[in-house]
Parts: sequence; structure tokens; C-alpha cells
Amino acid sequence: MWQAGPVTRILAGDRLELRPLSPAAASALLVDRAAAAALLGAALPADWPGEDLRDILSILATADPSPVGFGAWVLVERATGVVAGDAGFLGPPGDDGVVEIGYSVLPDRRRRGYATEAVGALIGWAFASDGVREVIARTDPGNVASIRVLEANGFRPTGELEGHLTWSLTPRQSPPRTS
Repeated sequence: MWQAGPVTRILAGDRLELRPLSPAAASALLVDRAAAAALLGAALPADWPGEDLRDILSILATADPSPVGFGAWVLVERATGVVAGDAGFLGPPGDDGVVEIGYSVLPDRRRRGYATEAVGALIGWAFASDGVREVIARTDPGNVASIRVLEANGFRPTGELEGHLTWSLTPRQSPPRTS
């Protein structure tokens, strides 16, 4: 069962720990992988971070640290201490209470249920936070694995936008977490 503490803490599950990517760690990832590994307390595979996270590292490095938790999280395998991917939100909730979630698992760590586990942890954390009334997601129509992750976590399809399928989850739709 997932346990969420203050946002500066780790979300700990059976197989993964989710650790917020601080501005300091994001900055270190740009210039010093050894320092980033020390800040994250994890071993960094050569193929991490992936393109999507690399594209926003400079933004995350200078981000306001106050909404910690509504940015990127690092997925760390509990058994090995190795980064398995990343997930997170595209920012804090707006006045409408909506946050958008995204996730990525490294190719050699896929097909283990890590994305499903991470998304479940993050939506649980988000709905326990003040101001979140809905979590949305977008995925490519052909990305069957991503669609399954969203379905497993109770998301419902809402349509299509700019070539992506759109999904929504509210607290009432969220499946109960089991240990």
C-alpha cells in the first residue's frame, strides 16, 4: 500500500520509491551525473533521463521549489536502487483543480507494471493534496501500454486533442488501492 507523507518525502511502494526531482537535482543532471546520483540517492542508468525529461531539465532546475510534488518524480527500484523512469505533473493545480500527469519507464524496465504503480501513487498523492479535483492525461492512440496504465488506474477516455487521446480521473472514479 502506498504511503504519502510531506511532499519532500518519498512515496514508497512495494517495488518502487518515487522521489521528487528537486531543482538542485535537475540542475546537477545537466552538468554532473555523479552529483545528481548523490542528490537522488540512486544509480543513474546511461539512458536516463529520457528525451521528454531532458527537454525540461533547465526549466525544472530554475523552478520555484514551493510546489514540490507537482513537478517530476524519479522512479527508483527498491530492490536495486536504480532509476527505472520518471513520472509527474505538468505543474500545480489551476483554479479549476486540474493537474495533468505524464510518465515514462526506461525500455529495459518496461512490462513490469512500474508505470501503473507510479501513476497509482501519484494520483493518490494528488487527491490527498489541497486543490486537486481532477487528474488528466494524454496518450498516443497507438500506445496500448500507456492506455492500459490509465485504464488500470481508473481513468476514463474523454476525447481527442491534437492527435492524442485524452483521459480524466476524479476522486470518485479512482480505484481503491490494495496492498
